[in-house]
Amino acid sequence: MRIIADTGRCVGAGQCVLTEPALFDQSEDEGTIIVLNEAPEGELVEKAREAARVCPGQVLSLEA
Repeated sequence: MRIIADTGRCVGAGQCVLTEPALFDQSEDEGTIIVLNEAPEGELVEKAREAARVCPGQVLSLEA
């Protein structure tokens, strides 16, 4: 699985970071998403799915 983030649509709500700080961070300047691990494994896969579900801007997509 691969995490894809559309940073241009990110509203900086930080729900992804709250869901899993090992996968996501926010930029200091704009507060937009930074993907720390584009290819999660194990239990982090479910956390990536959860982050995609709770993202208010719907900027996260998961590719098999």
